[in-house]
Amino acid sequence: MSNTHSPPPTIPPPQNNLTNAPPSDNPKDTHETRLTRGRKITQILNVKLPCPEANTTWDIAIANTNNNTNTIASIKPHNPAHHDPVSSSSPQTLHGNKALLLPSLCHPHIHLDKCFLLSSPQYADLAIQKGDFAEALSLTSSAKARFTAPDLRRRGGWLVEESIAAGVTCMRAFVEVDATVRFQCLDAGLWLRERYRDACDIQICVFAQDAVFSGDGAAGEGRALMEEAVGRDGVDVIGSTPYVEADEERMRANVDWAVEVAMRWEKHLDLHLDYHLDGRKEPMVYYVIEALKKKGWMQMAGRKTIVLGHCSRLTLFTSDQWYDLKDRIGDLPISFVGLPTSDLFMMGRPSEPKEGSERVRGTLQIPQLIEEYQLQGTFGVNNVGNAFTPYGNCDPLSLASMCVGVYQAGTTRDAEVLYECISTRAKAAIGCGNRNALEAEEGDEADFVLLNTDAHQGGRPKGTLQEMIYDPPRERSIIRRGHFVHVP
Repeated sequence: MSNTHSPPPTIPPPQNNLTNAPPSDNPKDTHETRLTRGRKITQILNVKLPCPEANTTWDIAIANTNNNTNTIASIKPHNPAHHDPVSSSSPQTLHGNKALLLPSLCHPHIHLDKCFLLSSPQYADLAIQKGDFAEALSLTSSAKARFTAPDLRRRGGWLVEESIAAGVTCMRAFVEVDATVRFQCLDAGLWLRERYRDACDIQICVFAQDAVFSGDGAAGEGRALMEEAVGRDGVDVIGSTPYVEADEERMRANVDWAVEVAMRWEKHLDLHLDYHLDGRKEPMVYYVIEALKKKGWMQMAGRKTIVLGHCSRLTLFTSDQWYDLKDRIGDLPISFVGLPTSDLFMMGRPSEPKEGSERVRGTLQIPQLIEEYQLQGTFGVNNVGNAFTPYGNCDPLSLASMCVGVYQAGTTRDAEVLYECISTRAKAAIGCGNRNALEAEEGDEADFVLLNTDAHQGGRPKGTLQEMIYDPPRERSIIRRGHFVHVP
C-alpha cells in the first residue's frame, strides 16, 4: 500500500553545541548534556496554526530585530507559486509539511532541586510508606542533608533536558535555601541556568520550604539566608510557604516578610498557599491581597507578578466567593497556578474508617477560573519523581492531556485553554510573556514547538490542536530564538 501521508518537518542537522557550562568540581559525576543548538531558521513554510482556518497552511518569516532577537517578521498564507527556489532550498528554510506550529511550552512552577529523588540510588532507603504530606516533608528533609553539587546538577540536568525535549523554552525553577542546604541548591540552579541558556530561560526562584518564623534558631537562620540569596545575581523570584508555620500569626508574618523582601529587591513573588481542604479555616489568600495593597505593590517601580500555587482550600468556594475574590484582587497582577499531579496525590485523602469511599480532587479548576470568573490561571508539573509527586514526567503537554479528565474539559475551546495554560498563560503568569492567546503575531519571539499532524508511516493522523491534547505526540521539533534545538 502506498504512503499518502505527508513527511515530518525537514530538520537541518546540528550546527554547534549549547553554551559551555562552568567546570565541574567532579567532572565524572556531572551530567553531560545531549542537547545541541541547530541551524538558524529564517523561514518556515507550509505549517498549520491554531486558528479557525483548519485547512489553510501558512508561511512564517523570521528576522533578527534591532535588539538582536529573532522574531516573526511576517505570516502569510502558503502559496508554493510565490516561493523563490533558491531560498526554498536554503538550509535556513524549514519545510513544515503541514505540521502544527504552536508557541513553545512553559513550566510556571517546577522544583529543580528535589526532582527524581526516587530514581537516585543514594536515596533508595527514603522510600514512600504512607504517601502523605508530613512524610513527604520528612523524606525530603532527610534527602536534603545528603545533597551534593554533582548530584544536584545531574538530577537538575535530567529535568531541564527532558523539559526542553518536550518543547519547554521557559521555566520557573524553585531552589530551596535553608539552614540545611544553605546555597547548594541555588548554586546548582544558577549553574544549570547558565549551561542551558541558549535552549531555555530558567527563572530562578529562591524558595523557603521550611518555616522562617516558627521553631528553633534554624528558622531565623533560614530567613537570613533567604534574604542574602534573593540579592544574588541571576535570582528572579522569592518564594515561600506560609502554611508550614506553626500558627496563623506566624503565617501572616511569613506573608508580610515575603512581600517586603520581594518589593525591596523588585523580584517576582511566588507563594505556596492554602494547601488544605479544611472549610473551617479562613483562606490565607485574603490576607495576601490585603498585604500586597497595604504595602503598595502596585506602586512599585518595574511592577512584578504574583503567583499563588496550590490554593486547594479555594476549591471549596461558592460562585459568590469566587466573584468576591475577583473584586478583592482588582488590578493586582495575581495568577493562580494549579498543580494537579501533586494535588491529586496529596489532597482529599479519606480518614481510615472511610477507606476509599470519599476522595475529593482538591485541585483548582483552572479552566473555570479563567472562563467563568475571568481570573488569571495556569497549571504546572510542580514535582517529578519524589515523595510529593512520585509519578508523571516533565512534559507539560502530557499534563494537559491528563487535565482533560481532571477538569472534565473536552471541547475545542477547552483544548485551546489547556494549551494556553502550558504555554502563553504560563509565560504571562511568571512575567515571561504579555498575552494569553495562542495566535502567532508579527513581533513574537521565534520560540515554537512543531507537532506532526500527519502520520508519515501510514499510522493514525492527528490534524487538530484538540487531537494533540487528547493524545500528545512524542515526536516534536523545537525552535528556540530562531534556532533548532536537537535532542538525540
